[in-house]
Amino acid sequence: MSPPKKSGPPRRAGPGGPKRPGGPDRPTGKRPAAPTSRATSLKADDARPRADRGKGDRTERPRADRPRPDRARVDAPRAEAPSRRRAAPQDSPANLSEGDRTDRPRAERSRPERQRTETRKPYSPRKPGAKKPAPARPANPHPAHAAASDGKGEPQRIAKLLARAGIASRREIERMIEEGRIAKDGVLLDTPATLLTSLHGVTVDGIAVAAPPPARLFLFHKPVGCLTTERDPAGRPTIYDRLPAGLPRLMPIGRLDMNTEGLLLLTTDGGFKRQMELPSTGVPRTYRARAFGEVSQQQLEDLFDGLEIDGIRYGQIEANLERRTGRNQWIEMSLTEGKNREVRRVLEHLDLKVNRLIRTSYGPFHLGELPVGAVEEVRQHDLIQFRNSLKADTK
Repeated sequence: MSPPKKSGPPRRAGPGGPKRPGGPDRPTGKRPAAPTSRATSLKADDARPRADRGKGDRTERPRADRPRPDRARVDAPRAEAPSRRRAAPQDSPANLSEGDRTDRPRAERSRPERQRTETRKPYSPRKPGAKKPAPARPANPHPAHAAASDGKGEPQRIAKLLARAGIASRREIERMIEEGRIAKDGVLLDTPATLLTSLHGVTVDGIAVAAPPPARLFLFHKPVGCLTTERDPAGRPTIYDRLPAGLPRLMPIGRLDMNTEGLLLLTTDGGFKRQMELPSTGVPRTYRARAFGEVSQQQLEDLFDGLEIDGIRYGQIEANLERRTGRNQWIEMSLTEGKNREVRRVLEHLDLKVNRLIRTSYGPFHLGELPVGAVEEVRQHDLIQFRNSLKADTK
């Protein structure tokens, strides 16, 4: 037979759960006191000494009757309530030192540098009265360029295209346009400034102009006593009077004086002619000069630094003294500019009188044993290889 259950409220322990047996609050075998009201408990508590007041609250009073600490008034002014604003990431306690969180005002707290995700241009103040710069816009092409551009290539003047096709020189084509001999799609042209991307539809004297053939290059041993020009108003002989029959229309690359002999390059392509003549291309020309007078090797070596004669600046020249025959000096000179009468002017500046001048090479092409007045064509493979090397050097 089990013993009868004890009556009365359950024994409650203080904070932290029930006390261990044997402690100061170990229950005894006595019957617990009957529950009392709140008013009775308060009177009994006031009757006890001050040091013992409240001790019984933890064990004898129900949880609902225990005194609670004063709570903050809900009707306190909003200014006294703590701010509930969500702190920014840079103001979070994890990013602030101990002194930043306690001692310094918010305005003086250190903040980590923000990482900028975009690049900003430096600010440059505009001067008073200066206009605001206009936004960048695409360049407005020339009307003639815009009309001629069809996506096939860069438009060029019709005189240049016809010269490349071997019709005539640029000056001659300009005269032919003035005479009304050149038309485009049946309409006569009245200006040489016409820009085209191709010769399609262009006719000369009613005959359609074919596309220019591949460029060709010829070596010609120019003799003394003829001019490097197509025609001479004074009626003097020209190189075209000495060229063999059956050749295509050829244009000279550079010029040789009437009394200068040697290698002269002739081509069918006006663009290649212009490219070879430009000093920026740097194609070397080599000459052998026989001059009367006295000169030293040191004077010739000083020409490598260039010199200025009568206000004209001449670039570097490589000169070597080959041999002497009496008072005549044979001098070999190599230069890249090819200005008008450059070799003769430089040697005259050294008190030398040139009585014979021969061009022996122009770039990789040499005169060799080519007879005077003879013509020899360069192989197409060698020409293409040389032109490719020029394009690589000018880039």
